[in-house]
Amino acid sequence: SVTAKFPLELPALKSHNSQPMKHNPDDLIMLFNDLFRESHRTILVRGGDEPEYLPASKPGELAQVVFARGFFASALHEIAHWCIAGEHRRTLYDYGYWYCPDGRTPEQQRAFEQVEIQPQAMEWLFALAAGSRFHISVDNLAGDGAADEQTFRRRVNDQVADYLGKGLPHRAQQFFETLADFYGTRDQIQNHWQQDQHRILPAEPEHA
Repeated sequence: SVTAKFPLELPALKSHNSQPMKHNPDDLIMLFNDLFRESHRTILVRGGDEPEYLPASKPGELAQVVFARGFFASALHEIAHWCIAGEHRRTLYDYGYWYCPDGRTPEQQRAFEQVEIQPQAMEWLFALAAGSRFHISVDNLAGDGAADEQTFRRRVNDQVADYLGKGLPHRAQQFFETLADFYGTRDQIQNHWQQDQHRILPAEPEHA
């Protein structure tokens, strides 16, 4: 389910900090855990080289969204995957998905790109709300690259537009609005998304 339509005209909010914006993953841990520790028995955790999702193994334990090596962007990406995962998948290690490693075949890469559209669009919105830089990823450096990188970039952008128009899934909307309030970005999101499109989207071909 989605929340009410996200307004395109947003009231300006004073930032919590008048100094240049700093992106400390500990802030994400605080915000996520304040939102979801009690309501969903889940916490965000700084991990090692590989991100992962660890469901609670017994009653009373907390599930853990583990992001890689303290990277701010990794935390946003893993939170996006958690926000998309349904109730059953959140009982499974890594949501029950088998991660196909770098070096995928074209068929495997097309499947990867299909399931990455929503989480990368969500991560982009989280980055906009946090005032951080988003990098789109096809994540296949040892293989043949993206199956169709230009189309993938456009589809991620189209999904962002859909989320802005119709609202994000409930947990994602909660986190998005919390980020926007914490970083004081509510009045900047639409403008910064339009600026980002020049960097993220492929250039349109010139016609003779």
